[in-house]
Amino acid sequence: MFSIGSHRIATPLVLAPMAGVTDKPFRLLAKRLGAGLAVSEMTASDPALWHTRKSQLRRDHIGEPEPVSVQIAGYDPQMMAEAARFNVDHGAEIIDINMGCPAKKVCRIDAGSALMKDEALVARILHAVVAAVPVPVSLKIRTGWCRAVRNGLAIARIAEDAGIAALAVHGRTREDQYGGEAEYDTIAAIKAALRIPVLANGDIDSPAKARAVLDYTRCDGLLIGRAAQGRPWIFREIAHFLATGESLPAITREEVTAILLEHLAALYAFYGERQGVLVARKHLGWYAKTQADGALFRERVMRCETADAQYACARQWLEGDEAWACAA
Repeated sequence: MFSIGSHRIATPLVLAPMAGVTDKPFRLLAKRLGAGLAVSEMTASDPALWHTRKSQLRRDHIGEPEPVSVQIAGYDPQMMAEAARFNVDHGAEIIDINMGCPAKKVCRIDAGSALMKDEALVARILHAVVAAVPVPVSLKIRTGWCRAVRNGLAIARIAEDAGIAALAVHGRTREDQYGGEAEYDTIAAIKAALRIPVLANGDIDSPAKARAVLDYTRCDGLLIGRAAQGRPWIFREIAHFLATGESLPAITREEVTAILLEHLAALYAFYGERQGVLVARKHLGWYAKTQADGALFRERVMRCETADAQYACARQWLEGDEAWACAA
């Protein structure tokens, strides 16, 4: 366990914020399956975007277990401060600042990991946001802007001095995007230098890898992102292994069926049928990769246009009913 401000996180596992992925249905599922914290999708600091349907859905935290963590992104200190206040007024109990996203559309406006190029601006943003809200503020960064400039440790010290309550570090630079292998030496150095909780992120895709990364970096917790796509039960697998040193039995097809169908029903209820079907497609593609017979199912289920057809196709596939192969 570790704490972010006054919030005690029950397990050292956090669902990493992912745009278009960590919506409310997925956060609820991850928390039920063992994540101690699930961070929302990135929300823009530009107030012109706060009242779109997409933004309103991202601010829906009704029924979400505490603490509610909301990630904000931007480049202007005062806009970021206002965004933090706005989200706290709408239920955020932790504000998370994005300085780790490597996406071109984010870095093009000097937000996300692009901010790591300007340490003075980083300091102004962090001080402004921390001063603006009465809740703890966390930060996600990368090891540096590029391989030649791994300034993650310098940014981490700035963050601690600014009053950041917890820091997550992805073991790649912005230049690396998501390619190659994550490195943990920089994360270990950051953890050794700071007093606040530090979380490691990058390529943590199994219980054994989770244990190895924690042992190597001495971090307080782990952020898990892409490895949870289509496999949200990874949180309970890792949590059990960290607690006992033993592996859980492999998840059964029946358990996968229950989790996937619960997820689909939640997506339809949250987004409405049309958008729910569209959002579900990417999740179904990820779930399909966890099953040996998933390739043909993925091809078929992507043809389904209604919630009933999509849900029935998934249920039939997982339950062994060959009718799914005729989905259209």
